[in-house]
Amino acid sequence: MAIQAPGGQVGDINLSDLRFWQRPLDERAAAFAVLREQDGPRLFPDPAIPFTRRGQGYWALVRHADVTEASRNPQIFSSEPNATTVVDSPKWLDRYVNSMINMDDPRHAKIRRIVSRAFSPKMLAKTEDDIQSRAARIVDELIAAGPGDFVAGVAVRLPVEVICDMLGIPASLYPRVVRLTNIVLGNSDAEYTGITPDLGRIRTGLGLAKVARASRELHVIAARLGKERIAKPTGDLTSALVNANIDGEKLTAQEFGTFFLLLVVAGNETTRTAIAHGLTLFSDNPGQRELLLADFDGRIAGAVEEIVRYSTPVIQFRRNLTRDHELNGHTFRAGDKVILFYNSANRDEAVFADPDVFDITRDPNPHVGFGGPGPHFCLGANLARREITVMFRELFTRLPDIRTAGEPDRLVSSFINGVKRLPCTFTAP
Repeated sequence: MAIQAPGGQVGDINLSDLRFWQRPLDERAAAFAVLREQDGPRLFPDPAIPFTRRGQGYWALVRHADVTEASRNPQIFSSEPNATTVVDSPKWLDRYVNSMINMDDPRHAKIRRIVSRAFSPKMLAKTEDDIQSRAARIVDELIAAGPGDFVAGVAVRLPVEVICDMLGIPASLYPRVVRLTNIVLGNSDAEYTGITPDLGRIRTGLGLAKVARASRELHVIAARLGKERIAKPTGDLTSALVNANIDGEKLTAQEFGTFFLLLVVAGNETTRTAIAHGLTLFSDNPGQRELLLADFDGRIAGAVEEIVRYSTPVIQFRRNLTRDHELNGHTFRAGDKVILFYNSANRDEAVFADPDVFDITRDPNPHVGFGGPGPHFCLGANLARREITVMFRELFTRLPDIRTAGEPDRLVSSFINGVKRLPCTFTAP
């Protein structure tokens, strides 16, 4: 779509083209700045993905006010039938991935309540020693191995170990879980699925089949653990889920499997992405690193929020209009789709002064990096904050000069602002 850019230049912006998401981050940010300057939301065509049904397109919500207002009104901006993909997944794939994230209340609220207590600040405080010991061991092993890939050596490890432990997944399966979640969330990246921007029918079919197989493997792990916890309950989340009673009903095997997949995937990917971006941001902004190290305890909370705002690990979610509705001067019709672009809302000049500047002292910082206000706000936000805090405390205390040693290898995705690999260097103590 041709958009009139500042200064009279015309930029061709097509958010549905996978090639757009291969562009450098600063170019993407500039494109969204152009979209925010328009007189209202812009309609983009659905991506032409084989084996899926194209609709009438979607409206891109790119301003902070629009994203937050839509998030507060789930009765109008519904998560059903789908919130995670622009076009609906094929039924044979949907059966594995259609979790509570694609539900509205009251069903969503009932399932969410089962595990919400495990993610409360009070409960997470009890895991502080465990998170700290894991972070210390990870840095021990990083020092022993020497400089290398920061994602594999650090960023991916802490969150995946913590969420797997919470679910009762044995340590022997950690590498398998990482491999499978890479495929599920990296579904549009050729490295993981073979899917490329030309979206050829055969290649896309094979790629979607890989995603289905990976999702099914996670369901198999869930089913095996679930049977064990039904026979012998423990205190983990899997036990809470399979033995929960929701208005006289228990989760079906499929519902449990999709929720298990959601927790495993979301529980490691968002934090892993934030930690990787955090090292890049502190490497590119040494003054901010010095500011943090001068008063770590006093500034780390603000630093975590700024990392999440600036990097926005989850780029977008979809909502579906249940009825005609006017939002900030634009009238939507029942059946319309909108995409909430959190990455753009987090750079909105109307809300954030100098939004393209990384500033750990930013206050206030009403970012939507954990989602907008409402029932779908990230369940694991407190856990993510805890993990990022502990990991950077351990890194900067023991390796204060750790920094990136090259450009990140970025995930090709319109959904996750992921980093596949990130070279790092440091002076060993």
